[in-house]
Amino acid sequence: MSATLRHAGWVLRGNPVTAGAAAGALVLVTIAILAPWITPYDPIASNVPVALQPPSAAHWAGTDQLGRDIFSRLIAATRLDLGIAVSAVLLSFVAGATIGALCGYAGGRIDRYVGRLVDVLMAFPLFVLAMALVAALGNRVENIVIATALINLPFYIRFARAEVNVRRHAGWVEAARAGGESHVTIVLAYLLPNILPAMAVQISLNLGWAILNAAGLSFLGLGVQAPTPEWGIMVAEGARFIGNGQWWLVAFPGLALMLAVLCFNLLGDGLRDILDPRMRT
Repeated sequence: MSATLRHAGWVLRGNPVTAGAAAGALVLVTIAILAPWITPYDPIASNVPVALQPPSAAHWAGTDQLGRDIFSRLIAATRLDLGIAVSAVLLSFVAGATIGALCGYAGGRIDRYVGRLVDVLMAFPLFVLAMALVAALGNRVENIVIATALINLPFYIRFARAEVNVRRHAGWVEAARAGGESHVTIVLAYLLPNILPAMAVQISLNLGWAILNAAGLSFLGLGVQAPTPEWGIMVAEGARFIGNGQWWLVAFPGLALMLAVLCFNLLGDGLRDILDPRMRT
């Protein structure tokens, strides 16, 4: 563990972009955790007399058409969007890694069938598939999580299947078989932990994509519904005021969305360098 931490510190010192992405992701997570206690105003309370005011000392990001404080809504939206993204990616990772590892280890007909099913799923435009799922299930938060998890599932199945397929005849796997370990134990206790570092990179990248997916669904009216603070809703509501010069209605939620996705994407590149054993030489 100490060697891994030293190597992570060395990578972060040598790559300021990765260090900045890690710091940004940490800030986002901290904001999401502390959101109920650090919002200066009630994020859903209307105050019409101060509607559409530009950024000021009283309202750092201005107010929207109902007089709600945009900065408070951004903080509350951080908690919701990150919660959706983390829940969806966690579900798809656990299910996809387990299914993919078991299929890759078993090989044969089951592996081929699952591989073809994954290929069929990935042939669909995934965002359109998410739209269809949410429209069918209903636009509640839990359904957005399920839809986002389902469209992320093929990535983890394919990745785990390929990685385990390569390793299933390795010497240490044969030694576990010879030692009397069951096939399920070999997959869950030996193979899966061995491929987790490589999959951590995919998790980070999928977090950014899941945030975009949730915001995109809300922007189109299929995701979280108003007045709940959410980045996609805030962009959609503010878009009609751009022509009147109220730029802050779109600029701040759009910037928050861009920075969140950018942080997790850049963090994925850094995780690859941190977790790759070849980088430690």
